[in-house]
Amino acid sequence: MLINIVNFFPVILTEYDPMVHLQADHISEFRLRQHRISHASEFIRQIIRLSLILCVGALLALLATSSQQARADSADFRQFVENLRPDAERQGISRDLFDRVFETITPDQHILDLTQKQSEFNRPIWAYIDDATSRQRIDTGRTKAQQWAQTLNQIEKRYGVDPTIILAVWGMESNFGSNAGHISTLRALATLGFAQYRGTYFRKELLAALKILQHGDVSVEAMQGSWAGAMGQTQFMPSAYQAYAVDFNHKGRRDIWDNVPDALASTANYLKAHGWIGGETWGYEVNLPKNYKFNLSGNKPFRTWVKHAFSRTDGEPMPARGSAALLLPAGRLGPAFLVTPNFAVIKTYNKSLSYALGVALLADQIGNFGALKHEWPREQTQLTVEQVKLIQNQLSRLGFDIGEIDGKYGETLSQALRIYQTRNGLLPDGYPSMQTLEKMRQSL
Repeated sequence: MLINIVNFFPVILTEYDPMVHLQADHISEFRLRQHRISHASEFIRQIIRLSLILCVGALLALLATSSQQARADSADFRQFVENLRPDAERQGISRDLFDRVFETITPDQHILDLTQKQSEFNRPIWAYIDDATSRQRIDTGRTKAQQWAQTLNQIEKRYGVDPTIILAVWGMESNFGSNAGHISTLRALATLGFAQYRGTYFRKELLAALKILQHGDVSVEAMQGSWAGAMGQTQFMPSAYQAYAVDFNHKGRRDIWDNVPDALASTANYLKAHGWIGGETWGYEVNLPKNYKFNLSGNKPFRTWVKHAFSRTDGEPMPARGSAALLLPAGRLGPAFLVTPNFAVIKTYNKSLSYALGVALLADQIGNFGALKHEWPREQTQLTVEQVKLIQNQLSRLGFDIGEIDGKYGETLSQALRIYQTRNGLLPDGYPSMQTLEKMRQSL
């Protein structure tokens, strides 16, 4: 009886329990899904495996190409060095020094990357001036003026350059010696010369740097500065160093890296050689006459500006002698200046208008001559580099000589703009405004 029950029980379950059929169906579906998933997973694994193989292959190919390029660049650089050797020997550079300098030098890619960097927007001049005349920089400049008063007085007697201008250049170039740069000047110049950045300019500067080493003014290791090859506390290029650096305190070498009197006197010597007029200022901030038509341009005697109702913002009278030109670095809405020929001398140190005005205004602050009276037009729309290039291109097509199409605002562009604005019924303040750009676009 027990056997019969046991044998019968599965039959009963099979015939009468519908859940068994349901579970069996689910199990079959589950197994089918698992089988499909297994196949899909295997397919995905194969895809991943193949992708990894391709990626590794591409990476190896890239590394091989990079390695080949690196070897080619290295070979090209060594050829550049060897081509330099005869010129160096002709200029008195010993073979021993030449070999020692270039034994370990390689091109610096970071320096080349820096040459490609360009901001999308021109930095507003007021932002530059804010940094140039920061409270910290003014205070440090005044402290340095006291610390080096005797040296600065001696330098002024010899070269006729205002001590506050020398201090301002020092402050702008290296923050009074605290940030003169720690990049090997030789490597920087070799990199830029090899890349032919700005043609042969940096190759010539490299030869000048080698001559400085040959003369014994500085060691290879101590010759350091900016990524573009400017050296020392007042950032001289090697050719400028050769021409204008001085051993002011007679210690046997011209040391603009660690000797403050040498650095400051060398700067004064440079400015004097480029036409600094002793006893004359760089210029003044002025009030524009009411309803001024911007119809005066160029360098004119101060008495002419007085005749047209220009006045100094500090309330002092204009000089009885000398001449100046009107400078509107932010157009009619910003501060106005009458700048003397000494302002142009500052620009020989660095051709940037912002830089020159930064030096001038910092000098005024260090000398306690007062801050600007007029506000900058900080809400004014700032054109992008590409927009300024459009203006430059259009002026060039119209026959104006505006120099390099670089998207930068300077005096050359300003002079051309004044003429264009006058001819086209715009207020001729010489500033690349959105209004001027739109006028040009209409004529395209």
